[in-house]
Amino acid sequence: MATANPLSKIIVLAGFLAAGFLLIILSCALFNNWLPLLVVGVFLIAPLPNAICGRYAHGDDFMSEGSGNNVVDFGRYVTGFFVVTGLALPAALAHSRVIGIPAMFMSIFGGILVYGTIIAFTLFFSETDESF
Repeated sequence: MATANPLSKIIVLAGFLAAGFLLIILSCALFNNWLPLLVVGVFLIAPLPNAICGRYAHGDDFMSEGSGNNVVDFGRYVTGFFVVTGLALPAALAHSRVIGIPAMFMSIFGGILVYGTIIAFTLFFSETDESF
């Protein structure tokens, strides 16, 4: 099976990222309420705890091997917290009638596209250590 060109991967991921941002911005602009824009910030910082804790769990001298798994689990927990917050924030705003239901769906779907693009980018371009 042939692998895709890295440039074509970047172009496809950029298209999905642009579509996600477009949905979030349209959910704000069409209904003249800019609170759903908070979802962008939540989904942009969501992968950071996982990346930071994953970096500290592997190969640092000041961390022992036994605590590496705990650090990775903590990073996954905080990342999960941010993802659930990003999904629940538009739902809570729609429930309290601050934003409309269509704005909620557009914001949630756009946030999923943004977060999914970030995760796909890290999976496609992560360096795997296959030198066993």
